[in-house]
Amino acid sequence: MMPTAETPLYNHPLPLIEQWLSDLGCQQDSEQLHFWTIERPNWKAELSLDVEELTVRYLDAAEDGNDLIRSFKYSLSRQDVESAIFGGP
Repeated sequence: MMPTAETPLYNHPLPLIEQWLSDLGCQQDSEQLHFWTIERPNWKAELSLDVEELTVRYLDAAEDGNDLIRSFKYSLSRQDVESAIFGGP
C-alpha cells in the first residue's frame, strides 16, 4: 500500500517508488534499473535514483541549450518531488 503523498520518499519501499514513477509515465531502463526516462510534449528528462537523492536531468532545457540538472533529497515528500519534477524545467 502506497504511503500518503506527504510521506518522505525515504519512507517508501523501492518497489513503491518504482510503481509511482511508472504510474507517472516514466520508463525504467531494462539494464540500469535505477535509471528512468520521461517524455512530455514540451520536455524530456532522465531520472536517476541515487543513494542520497533523486536526480533529474532535463535534456536541452537550459537557456544555452545544455541540460538542466536538479536533485531532490529523499527527505522531501512524494508530493513535493512529484510537483517539482513534473512541473518541468
